[in-house]
Amino acid sequence: MTEVASIEQQDDGRFRPAVATLIFGHRKLLLILFIGVSIFFSMQALQLRPDASFEKMIPVSHPYIANFLRNRDDLSGLGNSVRIIIETTEGDIFTAEFQQLLREVTDELFYTRGVDRAGLQSLWTPNVRWQEVTEEGFVGGSVIPDDYDGSQRSLDDLRSNTRKSGQIGRIVANNFQSAIILAPLLEKDPETGAKLDYTELSRHLEKNVREKYQSDTIQVHITGFAKLLGDLIEGATLVGLFFGIAFVITALMLYLYSRCHWLTMASLLCSTIAVIWLLGLLHTLGLGLDPYSMLVPFLVFAVGISHSVQMINRFGYNCHAGLDKKRAAWLTFTRLSKPGFTALVSDGVGFSTLAIIDIPVIRELALVASSGIAVLIFTNLILLPVVLSFTGISGTCFRYRERKRHSGFAHWFVVSGTARPRQARYVLMVAVALLIFGLWRGQDLKIGDLDPGAPELRPDARYNLDDAFLRANYATSTDVFVVMVETAPQQCGAYAAIASIDYFQGVMETVPGVQSAMSLVDVSKLVIMGMNEGNPKWHGISRNQFILNNSLSRVPGSLLNTDCSMVPVILFLEDHKADTLAGVVAAVEAFSAEHNSESIRYVLAAGNAGVEAATNIVISQAQYEMLAWVYGVVILLCVLTFRSIRVAACIILPLVLTSILGQALMASLGIGVKVATLPVIALGVGIGVDYGIYIYNALQFYTGQGTSLQQAYFEALKASGTAVAFTGLTLAIGVATWIYSPIKFQADMGLLLTFMFFWNMLGALLLLPALASVLRLGEQNAEPITPESL
Repeated sequence: MTEVASIEQQDDGRFRPAVATLIFGHRKLLLILFIGVSIFFSMQALQLRPDASFEKMIPVSHPYIANFLRNRDDLSGLGNSVRIIIETTEGDIFTAEFQQLLREVTDELFYTRGVDRAGLQSLWTPNVRWQEVTEEGFVGGSVIPDDYDGSQRSLDDLRSNTRKSGQIGRIVANNFQSAIILAPLLEKDPETGAKLDYTELSRHLEKNVREKYQSDTIQVHITGFAKLLGDLIEGATLVGLFFGIAFVITALMLYLYSRCHWLTMASLLCSTIAVIWLLGLLHTLGLGLDPYSMLVPFLVFAVGISHSVQMINRFGYNCHAGLDKKRAAWLTFTRLSKPGFTALVSDGVGFSTLAIIDIPVIRELALVASSGIAVLIFTNLILLPVVLSFTGISGTCFRYRERKRHSGFAHWFVVSGTARPRQARYVLMVAVALLIFGLWRGQDLKIGDLDPGAPELRPDARYNLDDAFLRANYATSTDVFVVMVETAPQQCGAYAAIASIDYFQGVMETVPGVQSAMSLVDVSKLVIMGMNEGNPKWHGISRNQFILNNSLSRVPGSLLNTDCSMVPVILFLEDHKADTLAGVVAAVEAFSAEHNSESIRYVLAAGNAGVEAATNIVISQAQYEMLAWVYGVVILLCVLTFRSIRVAACIILPLVLTSILGQALMASLGIGVKVATLPVIALGVGIGVDYGIYIYNALQFYTGQGTSLQQAYFEALKASGTAVAFTGLTLAIGVATWIYSPIKFQADMGLLLTFMFFWNMLGALLLLPALASVLRLGEQNAEPITPESL
C-alpha cells in the first residue's frame, strides 16, 4: 500500500487530504494574504514598547495585598519607592558643598514625574524633624535650620539637629558619610492619568542623578523596586542579541542538517514571521512586553523551528522519493498536520494554564505564549508547506539524501533496541532510579528568593552593589514587613490598643530574621520619657489616657492614618529569603489568631517583604495546581488524538521525569520557585510534548504496516528520530546562550530550559519506546534482529 493511500484510509477519512487540496489549490492567494498580514503586523511590532508596573508583579487579589492596597494611601514610603543614597568619599555630610548637592538632588526628585511629593523625605524636606526636651518643655523643628546659610555655625546646628532627629541609621548613615532621599512613587500620573513608565524613570535617575552628580568624591547609589524593574527592562532588551546569536546558530545547524539553502531559509522565514506576528498582535491588543515575557518570542521561534524541522525532513524525503515539489508539500501537510496540530494545541493550552496563577505578569505571559503558539498553527503548519511547494529542494540536498540512504542507520539500530523487552526493562530501571533521586533531591526546593539583594540580577550587578552598601551603612534594613493594626475610628490611641501593639512588637522582635520593630508606640514612649525630665524609668506606655493622648500628638503622620483607625507596625528584616518570610508570616498569623478581636485586628501585609511573602504563598499554592492542569490538558489531548491511555502514558511519563529532575536541578543550584522560574516548568512541558507526539505518530504509522515494534521504531527513527535529536540539540544550544545574560533570572531560565530540551529529547528517544514495549503497544520480535534484517 502506498503512503498516500495509507493516509487516506485513516480514521478521519479524507478530511486532511481535502484540506490539503484546498490549501494548495489556492496557494498563491494564501501567499499574498500571508504577505499582507505580515506587513501589517510588522508595522504594529515597530510600535511595541516595554510595559511593566508594580501591581503587575504582585498577586493583587490575595488577602494580604488587598489589605495593603486598601490602606495604600496611609502607608507613605512603605510601598513602591526608591532610595537615592548620596555618599561622600571625603569627610562627612556636614559640609556646605555636600549639603548644597543634597539639596539639588532633593529638588530634582521633587520635580521628577511619578514621585509622590508629599511623601518625599530627606534632610532638606520639612517632614524630617528633630525634637528635644529642655527646661522649657519640648522644642523642635525642621532638621535644616531656618537660618541655614552654609556657614560653619549652621552646619554645626545641622549636625546637632540630625543627632536629635532619630534619623541616624534611617536616612543618615551610621558613619555620617552618606544620606538618603526617600521618594515614594505614584502608580499613575495625577495630571495625565498615564501609568508610571519604569523604563523612563530608571533612565531619568541614571542621567539626571547618577551621571549628573557622581564624581571622584561623590558616589550615588539607587535602590528600590522601580530601579530594579528599570534595570531588568534595560538588561532584558539584550534578549535581542541572544535571539540573533540563537538565530545564527540555528541557521548553521539547519543547513548542516538539511544541506539545502531553500529548506533552511523557508524554516527560518516562517518561524521569524511567527515572532513578528506575535509582537504585532501584542501591540494591536494594547499590550507590551515586560522583563519576564520578553523571552517568549524566542520560545515561539524555538517551537516554530521544532515543527519546521519535521516539515522539511518529511518534505525532503518526499522529494527524494521522486514526487514533484507541489505533491511533496501536499503529502507533507497531510502526513504531519494531525500530529503538528495536536502538539501545538497541547503547547498552547498547556501555556494557558499559567493563567491560574493569580499574578498579572504571569497571566500576561500565559496570554503571550498561547498567542504565539496559535500563530504557529498558521505560519508553520500552513505557510511553511506552501512556501516549500514553490522552492523544492536543491541538488545538493538531493545528493546528500542519496548518500544518507546508502550509508545505513547503525546508530538508530542501537537506539531501536530500547523497544525490545530486555533492553526496555534496563531503561525503565534507570528511569526509576533517576525518578527516586529527583524526588529525594527535589525535597530541598524552596519557594521565593534564596539570596540577599535582588536575585534577579547578578551578585556583582550595580543594583546589588548599591543594595549591599545600604545594608552595610544603615541600621534599618531595606527588607520591610508591615503589619497593619486596625481599630475603630479614633481608637488607635486607646490604652488597650497601645498595650497590645507594644506586646506585639516585643513578640515579633524575638522572631528569627527580625532586626527591629517600630510603630507609634516608640514615639509615645519617648515623649512620655521627655515629659518626665528624660528619666529612662518613664520610658514606657501610660495607663492614663490623657497622658497617652498628649504623647501621641507628636506622632508623625506616617505612623497612623488620618482617623486613627490604622497603625502600621514596621518590621525590619535581616533579608527577604523564603525561610525568613515564612517564619515572620507564621508568627504574625499565630499572634493575630490569638489576639484579634472586634476592637483590634492585626492584618498582613505591606512593605516590600510583605508583598513578597504574599507572592511566595500564591506561588506555593499554585505550582502543583498548575502542573496538574498542564499535564491534565496534555494527557487529554494525547488520549483524544491516539485513542489510547497507554499511548498517552508513553508520551507523558518522560515529561514527568524531566519535570522532577528539573526541580532537583533547581534545588541543587539554589534556584527558588518564584515569578521568574515558575513558568519555565510549564514551558518545558509544552515544548517537550512535541518530541513524543511526532515520534509516536511515526511509530504508529509503521506498526500499522504489520511490522514488529522494534522494526517499526527503527523506521520511525529514520523518519523522525534525526529531526527530534537535531531539534533538541539545536534548541538546547540556542537557549544555552542565555546563561551569559547579565540578568540572572534569564540565565536561570536558559539553564533550566537547556536541561529540559535535552532531557525531553532523550526521554522521547529512549524512554518512550521502552514504555511502549512494556505496555505491549506493538508486536514483539521473537528473535533478535540485525541491521541487515531491518
